[in-house]
Amino acid sequence: MIRAIGGTRGQVGGMVLWESVIIAAMGGVLGIVLGLVFGWLVTKALESEGLVFVVPKATLVAVLIAAAVAGLLAAILPARRATRLNPLDALQYE
Repeated sequence: MIRAIGGTRGQVGGMVLWESVIIAAMGGVLGIVLGLVFGWLVTKALESEGLVFVVPKATLVAVLIAAAVAGLLAAILPARRATRLNPLDALQYE
């Protein structure tokens, strides 16, 4: 529909790619937060056993970057397909 109202192929492809990266990054952040909370709860429950809660900052940053890259890679084919679609065919499909 973006193409039908004057969007260029580059704009459509960029929109699909960025949307995928943002969704993957949000999923990565949510996973990191939940993992930290559950990890803290488990280590708190097992403190008597000598466990200590440590946040591996470099690993968390690497996981977040990997999630964003995975989102980008997953969006390449759909973005190419969206840019090649005829705008009139896209409107007819909707």
